[in-house]
Amino acid sequence: MNKFHSLWASFGVLFYLTGCQSNQPLSLQNSKKGSVVMDFESSSELRQLELNNALSSIIETKSGKAAKVEFLGHKHHQSSVTFVPTSALDLSSYSTAGLTFNIRNPENSSVHLYVTVKGAQGKTQNRSFVVPANSTDTYLLEIAGLDLTQETGIRSNPYSWQDDYQPIIWRYGTKDIDTSAIPSVAFKVFGVPDNKVLYFDDIQLVTPEKVNEDYLVGLVDKFGQSTKVDFQNKVSSVAELVAISEKEQKELSQPHGLDRSKFNGWKSGPKLKATGYYRVDKYDGKWTLIDPEGYLFYSNGIANVRMANTTTITGYDFDQRFIKQREPGDLTPEDSIGLNTAPESAWASRYVSSDLRANMFTWLPEYGTPMGQHFGYRREVHTGVIPRGETYSFYQANLARKYQTNDVKDAEEKWRDTTIKRMKNWGFTSFGNWIDPSFYQLDKYPYFANGWIIGDYKTVSSGNDYWSPLPDVFDPVFKERAFITVKQVANEVQNSPWCVGVFIDNEKSWGQMGSVQSQYGVPISALSLDTSESPTKQHFTKLMKAKYKTIAKLNESWQVALSSWSEFEQGIKLTDFNDNVVADLSTMLYEFGKQYFVTVNQAMEKYMPNHMYLGARFAGWGMTPELRQAAAEVADVVSYNYYKEVINEDFWQFLKDMDRPSIIGEFHNGSLDSGLLNPGLIHASSQADRGKKYAEYVNSALDNPYFVGTHWFQYIDSPLTGRALDGENYNIGFVSVTDIPYQPIVDAAREVNRNLYQRRFNNEK
Repeated sequence: MNKFHSLWASFGVLFYLTGCQSNQPLSLQNSKKGSVVMDFESSSELRQLELNNALSSIIETKSGKAAKVEFLGHKHHQSSVTFVPTSALDLSSYSTAGLTFNIRNPENSSVHLYVTVKGAQGKTQNRSFVVPANSTDTYLLEIAGLDLTQETGIRSNPYSWQDDYQPIIWRYGTKDIDTSAIPSVAFKVFGVPDNKVLYFDDIQLVTPEKVNEDYLVGLVDKFGQSTKVDFQNKVSSVAELVAISEKEQKELSQPHGLDRSKFNGWKSGPKLKATGYYRVDKYDGKWTLIDPEGYLFYSNGIANVRMANTTTITGYDFDQRFIKQREPGDLTPEDSIGLNTAPESAWASRYVSSDLRANMFTWLPEYGTPMGQHFGYRREVHTGVIPRGETYSFYQANLARKYQTNDVKDAEEKWRDTTIKRMKNWGFTSFGNWIDPSFYQLDKYPYFANGWIIGDYKTVSSGNDYWSPLPDVFDPVFKERAFITVKQVANEVQNSPWCVGVFIDNEKSWGQMGSVQSQYGVPISALSLDTSESPTKQHFTKLMKAKYKTIAKLNESWQVALSSWSEFEQGIKLTDFNDNVVADLSTMLYEFGKQYFVTVNQAMEKYMPNHMYLGARFAGWGMTPELRQAAAEVADVVSYNYYKEVINEDFWQFLKDMDRPSIIGEFHNGSLDSGLLNPGLIHASSQADRGKKYAEYVNSALDNPYFVGTHWFQYIDSPLTGRALDGENYNIGFVSVTDIPYQPIVDAAREVNRNLYQRRFNNEK
């Protein structure tokens, strides 16, 4: 008996026919690489598919029968198919194993799929991949293996199996799940412009023929590129890099010929009231920005144009006695500071802190040499194999090479000049968030300023504090720090009319839709605290006392048995949530959010009265109706980071009720043909497909009357071995690590930007 038959004989088959009279497992068919789990030769196997906003049927193909699944994404934000076994799959005896799926895409557009594998204890592996248009291939879902047992500091690692499968890329969750009982595997489509059709066939349980145990060794060459694969515009010499740069400079000198005002408004369009600064208004039933001269303005731009996120952890560190530590009054997060190179006094103490990280590089320069100027240091990281350490910016090193200078300031000046030329040539109307402050006073291109409220204020948990806990917004220290933050931003902006507006903070973990506990984690958490420890708890207590007067009335409403208000003040843990409790939690969450936005807006009115306040950029996964309403009542524009393929109506229906101007602070896509290991949060099948998806997203926002801008994240690709903050290693740049533009997405952006104002205001599609 082979190892696969032994597994199934012991634990039962993953999928079997529910319509049969007996519960005998489906007989397995051997193949060269594994054992067939499901082949859809019988229509009754469709009963094993749980469908959500999707349709299924059995179809005939050249190689046999397959399951056709139509994801109804045109009118539904989420569409999915879940393979649910009656007897869960036990892989606990395997150190390395996975499932393969033969998938065909018969349509003319690629399909980005999200995959969720549940473990025995409910924890999940979450992955994603793309199926190219008009393609058939076999995709591997690695459930147990070497790559799932270690932290590398890379968001998605190199592929360790040596075979012809297409790996389904890691996204988030628990890598080392309990594999003793896998109850389901789900394939999902989110936020797409149209319905998607895929054929699923030949699901197999497989183990690798061979695993490359050195799959993390020697990944990076001296230019920061992959040593493992070839790709278009891969640079092999400095001379080649210089030649490509000189060719581009000639092309950038060509006039763009766009119909733009001084501040990139629509010069031939209607002219409204001019205030000398950007503002927001409604024109012809559509929300719009107005530039300082009164022209209609739509902000389409690129965010994160700075060196701060170009560094990667090298695996080296220094004696901490020589490292300047953070001070309590710091206003800038670690990942926004820049390279922050370790002082010369520390160099002699340099040592390997992670062999795994250090062995990823085939080249690193020596300190004290010209290329050594591009080392940096991170005193803290959000996610990674080590908590701090040396970094290196291959991107900044490549700027020095292409501009043939060892003067960092000279290279950065040339970089800024080239960047602005690109923005004009590519037709963008502004920068997005996180533009390097060195652009602020150039008076050449519209930009958005940014600040972070950091300080020793009390905090409140939402239950899912991904980046950090929320500030206790009723703590006077929070207000003090908010005013200090905005004052600092004002000092940087210097009342410049080129500043469109200001974002303060980013993707705070306000709460998640899905359950009472996830949506109202902030008030639930705060209510468990003692009022003496939490200003937010004090405020919520006042709200409830004002509403109910007596503890007896609160008990009756909430169906609890508190002895007194004193017991309430000491902290209560809610476990049951009737309608009255939910209504009160909703009020508390709204009050919490309102206090946050009002506090920041007060600081804006004091220090930056001429500039718009654009909120804190809600993450698509981290916002609730209460918080959106609070922001809409205060901010000039409500901002969102929304990583999907388009602005789909099903998700964004709330905009009509709010009727407030909105802006996309982040979106992107990427592809594996860049030489990087992870496409990003949205997958395209190629650089050409990146351009297609870019155009679809921006055009969908242009066609929505509530959006006044779209900001792509980000200008430069992530480092191959992951950015120092958290290991993101995405192909999401308009330019590569060698500062070479990706021409297909540049061309797509040029076309979108050429027609931007006509489409937005004249409905010319």
